[in-house]
Amino acid sequence: KIHSSQLFFKKRKRRKQGSVEFQIVSFTNKIRRLTSHLELHKKDYLSQRGLRKILGKRQRLLSYLSKANKIRYKELICELDIRESKNR
Repeated sequence: KIHSSQLFFKKRKRRKQGSVEFQIVSFTNKIRRLTSHLELHKKDYLSQRGLRKILGKRQRLLSYLSKANKIRYKELICELDIRESKNR
């Protein structure tokens, strides 16, 4: 089963793996995988903690990207079907 984020990654294969976009896409893939795992294993608290850590990392990267380049941020959010973060 191919998610939209994997298609997004294949389109931009030439980008560096350390780029902000690549990291956000890989974190999103991990989040989706962990979410489906936690639907089956509700009491897997260690995985829940890992999911929260990955969510925080992705959130920090998204806030950095929104400050650095708003256009790329909007495109990436639309591609990955992620909600826009709430401003504090």
